[in-house]
Amino acid sequence: MILTSDYHTHTPYSHGKGTVLENAVQAQKKGLRQIGITDHGFAHLAFGIRRKKVPALIADCRAAAEKTGVEVLCGMEANILGESGKTDMLPSDYANFDLFIAGKHVFVAYENLAAWTGYFGGNFLTDKFGRKPSQSLVRRTTGAYINAIEKNPVDILSHLNYLCFADAVEVAKCAADHGTYIEINTKKTHLSDEEWQDIIDKTSVRFVIDSDAHSPERVGDVRLAEALFDRVAFPLERIDNIDGRTASFRLQAYKKEHG
Repeated sequence: MILTSDYHTHTPYSHGKGTVLENAVQAQKKGLRQIGITDHGFAHLAFGIRRKKVPALIADCRAAAEKTGVEVLCGMEANILGESGKTDMLPSDYANFDLFIAGKHVFVAYENLAAWTGYFGGNFLTDKFGRKPSQSLVRRTTGAYINAIEKNPVDILSHLNYLCFADAVEVAKCAADHGTYIEINTKKTHLSDEEWQDIIDKTSVRFVIDSDAHSPERVGDVRLAEALFDRVAFPLERIDNIDGRTASFRLQAYKKEHG
């Protein structure tokens, strides 16, 4: 297995340690064809990129691509803001970005009080105290993921079920229906082996492997994925950023269709 692209990396525009160029140089050294610069979305209270810095980010991505020969995708890891599926990448932002990753995060300006209590609070307390998630919490969190996929041209769901509790199979079915990838995140373990096997067996969703690198030396790191594949019978032909393949993204198709 040879990684072709790493679509999920961070820089100091959020809380990564390496610059856009440093990440791209590392991608070049590892023989990657593409790299995604996907800093945290605007609603992240501690580490979110600021809209006023987006032009500088775009310029850095273009300069890094020219210097390294690696395709540098200007992206964002947007935050899901509640059960409605709203994210902090708005349609008015689409023109600035090549790549739309979305995920559940903790320190975020959620959309309303219900999202703070039922979506953030329920997941946070259940994880913090090691409780069994209630059916209502799983239903709300599943709904948030599904609504995010259905209402937005999300390219990749990042670290599904990390610090939260959803029906992974139902989310993956929706992702398959809409052409959204499920990420195999190599920074953190976010699904059990049993959940991965259920997703593989019960859905047709496709996958990408991403490092979620917060430092340049981790760009292109696939070790956690390789360990997963030793335990779970993963269909490598359904991973679209290995062995010469590159992913096809919803956001780019959406922008072509809508001008």
